Parts: sequence; C-alpha cells; structure tokens
Amino acid sequence: MNYFPKIAILLSLLCSSISQSATVSSGTLTTLTSFKSELVTQRDIHIWLPNGYNENHAYDVLYMHDGQMLFDANTTWNKQEWGVDEIASKLIAEKKVRPFIVVGIDNDVQTRHSDYFPQAAFNLLTKQQQQTTYLAKRDADTLMLKKPINSDNYLKFLVTELKPYIDSTYSVNTSVESTFILGSSMGGLISMYAISEYPDVFGGAACLSTHWPGVAPHDGNPIPDAFAKYMSDNLPAPDNHKIYFDYGDKTLDAFYPPLQQKIDKVMKVKGYDESQWQTFFFKGHNHSENAWRSRLDKPLLFLLGKN
Repeated sequence: MNYFPKIAILLSLLCSSISQSATVSSGTLTTLTSFKSELVTQRDIHIWLPNGYNENHAYDVLYMHDGQMLFDANTTWNKQEWGVDEIASKLIAEKKVRPFIVVGIDNDVQTRHSDYFPQAAFNLLTKQQQQTTYLAKRDADTLMLKKPINSDNYLKFLVTELKPYIDSTYSVNTSVESTFILGSSMGGLISMYAISEYPDVFGGAACLSTHWPGVAPHDGNPIPDAFAKYMSDNLPAPDNHKIYFDYGDKTLDAFYPPLQQKIDKVMKVKGYDESQWQTFFFKGHNHSENAWRSRLDKPLLFLLGKN
C-alpha cells in the first residue's frame, strides 16, 4: 500500500490552525490572545484550571503543545480533541493524580515543524543531510520545514517567557518535581527535547506517537539515528525524571514500531527502569486526537499519579 500521499495530507492537516475560541465542559479556560515573545511568533496560550481551583493550594503544571487541539472539538479542523478537561477533571476528582493546571501552547502553522524539530539532533546530521531535510516536502508544493529550525528558541520561550508568567500569575508549584511537558507527533519530539535540554525545569515528559522520522517517512532516512544519538548523549539522569512514550500501528503510526524499539534500547542503556520510564504499544491505534484522547489517562497517571 502506498502510504505517502495519505501521510502528506495527514501531516498538512495536523499543522492546521483555527481561530474560533475553545470552551470546556469541566474546569475553566482562559485564553491569552497573541502572547508576545522575543523568541518565537506570537500565539494564543490556553490556561485550564480544574474545578475548585483555590489560590491557597499550589498546583502542579502540565505544559502541552498544539493547544488548538486540546479542549474543544467544535474548534478543531478535524472535529477531534484531546478531551484534556474531561480526563484531567476525572482523575483529579478520583484523587488518582495530584491537582494540576494545564498550559496549552498553540502552534503556528507556518513554524510548527521548525519550532518542534530538536535542533541539537538536527546539528548531528551532515550538511548534505541537513540540506535534504530542508528540502523535504509535505506535498508536491509545500516544504515541511517552511522556516529555519527554531526549537532552541521555542524551548527558551517556554522556560524564560511563558513559565515565569504562569508562575507569577497562578498558584503553582514551581519546582522541577511539579513541572511536566506533553505532546504528540512532532510535539512528542519537542517534549523529549525539553526534558533533555532543561532537566532542571521539567521533571517529566510524555511523548505520544512520537514522530521519529522527523519528516515524511522514507528509506535511508538518517534522522531517527540522529535522535537516538542525541538522546544517548543528553537524556537526563533517571533518578528524578520520568519519561513516557507510546505508539500505535495505523496510518502514520505504522512507521513507528521499529523506531520506538530503537529508542527503548537507548532508555535501557541510560539506566531507566519501569519506575522512571514507560513505553506502551496500542495495537490498532492511529495518528489522531481520538487515539491520543483514548489513552491520555496513562501518561497523566504516570507523571502526576499519587504515590
């Protein structure tokens, strides 16, 4: 079966952006429109507070990428959502996780791939491989990387501009043990990169359907090995960090099983065990918000679960 035309369409749609305001069925949602930054393009930031949010209590914080897709299917391009408010509220109400807030960071359709592609891993490629990567296309007329890779600045934006705002505005725990990051696909890559580059900021990362190919999957792709090399050299010590991975085997996820298995070997060599690292395979799951919603409870329980 020829997956590539379908994958090109899927990757294009996953980068789509919408402007309609999201609403939630549980908790409260505040949207900061066009949050200013000196490092990345302006984008909306969505702050979700659980039911009963109380400034006398300090909450953990979960940063999530692709904020447009998290809360309200009525505002998304594919009428799917992560269901973050419903799933988080249920786990908090059942006292299975520590109370937490969610900070959803919108992507910019023009810069998403460049913002989320781990820059230090890209630098491990040869100059020819880098040039080939920049020429990779999503479809016949559209480059996948529309702008120079900017993920170092994206992470700096999170750590030096957005996090200080959240820490000073909301009643939150600011320690590494209480700060987490989560994303899917390219958002999985940048979440892995965040905990590796800023291990003193993020205590846990969840990477769902991580897009290890980096661009459209193709034979002889050097990018997955560059990611594995980067992780081998830069993953934080497992003592006080948690990392979660998962993947399916349908649509774009069909390319992930052998790549994730290579990453799992890196995790073992780095000394991670089941208390600090989980990888789950979900047979029959595809590359979509519906799939990620159906298993979102697992990374939340792993990262934020009560001992």
